[in-house]
Amino acid sequence: LENAVVGVPHEKWGEVGRAYVVLKPGANLDEGAVLDHCGTQLARYKVPKEVRFIGELPHNATGKILKHQLPRS
Repeated sequence: LENAVVGVPHEKWGEVGRAYVVLKPGANLDEGAVLDHCGTQLARYKVPKEVRFIGELPHNATGKILKHQLPRS
């Protein structure tokens, strides 16, 4: 499992968190399970409002996730 959370525009709150998640092959996880887990580990205001599953996250040459390349709309 690999993930990144970025801020995305929101009409009411200005910005909310969106989690991008890459699952390992054979993993069975849905948005509800991710949000439930986050809810038990994080303060309520830190829990992302949305989860998107993608095939891979963009990385630079040293392996750092390039969050600025993730869709914000």
